[in-house]
Amino acid sequence: MKLSLLTVCFSTLLSVSLHAAEQVEKRSAADIIKTADKSQWRTVSANNILKLTLPTGAAYIELNEMLAPKHAENMKLLAREGFYKGLNVYRFVEGFVAQGGDSSETKTPKTAKTALPAEFYYQTKKPLSITQLQDPDGYAKRTGFLNGFAVAQNEAQTQTWQAHCPGIFAMARDNDINSGGTEFYVTIGNAQRYLDRNTTVFGRVLEGMEHFNLLSRTPTKGEVFNPITDMQVLADISEEDTSQFRVMKTDSSSFVKLIEARKNRMGEWFVQSANYIDVCAMPIPTERVK
Repeated sequence: MKLSLLTVCFSTLLSVSLHAAEQVEKRSAADIIKTADKSQWRTVSANNILKLTLPTGAAYIELNEMLAPKHAENMKLLAREGFYKGLNVYRFVEGFVAQGGDSSETKTPKTAKTALPAEFYYQTKKPLSITQLQDPDGYAKRTGFLNGFAVAQNEAQTQTWQAHCPGIFAMARDNDINSGGTEFYVTIGNAQRYLDRNTTVFGRVLEGMEHFNLLSRTPTKGEVFNPITDMQVLADISEEDTSQFRVMKTDSSSFVKLIEARKNRMGEWFVQSANYIDVCAMPIPTERVK
């Protein structure tokens, strides 16, 4: 009888302790971001950021050098030779993409290439570890995050690609998969996951998505349609633009907690939690430092 009573008491205490621990761990996304220390963040290299100046302001884009190194390097070459000066965002499809570059296909780069071998996914011999979401989706066996980008993988984790989430930076192409080189696009509105592994995705917009959304939908006679003032590598203009950004490390403990917080929203307003979030609905904390 005494043993049973002790067992019951211990079980009760254990249950209370576990419940208390769960209560402590259950924090809002805003609180997790606010209290994450410096070790949970990384500063984005200015040498890996493009500044695209549009009619209403500048957008800052981080290039994904790991998953698409050739496209990232070629885009920096294009920017450094001033290729996009005088060109425009010539295609705008509501809720889909804003596409820019040389629509006439007559401008020849000085040092960069006009076409590159496709980099639809990054191939590794061994499985590549990512911060994986618990549930796969209909487009990939695995989804998650790598180096601050939303990614997907095959089951063996030997092919990794950046997912077509809102605000990604990618290369347009013709039917030839190796024809892309200068014509970029940014996804606006909904995620376009059906495009995964059909084009090379090699970056994401850190700041300035509003300037893509403010682009004109239709041309005005006598005016350049959505002109591009310039595209520059931020490191090259550091004296005139000291912008600096930090992104929460997607392999950090804070980001893992953030995923759980986003899966189960807190607050009195929420009456139901899905305990689920897809890769494109999980925002990656990005902040302007200066």
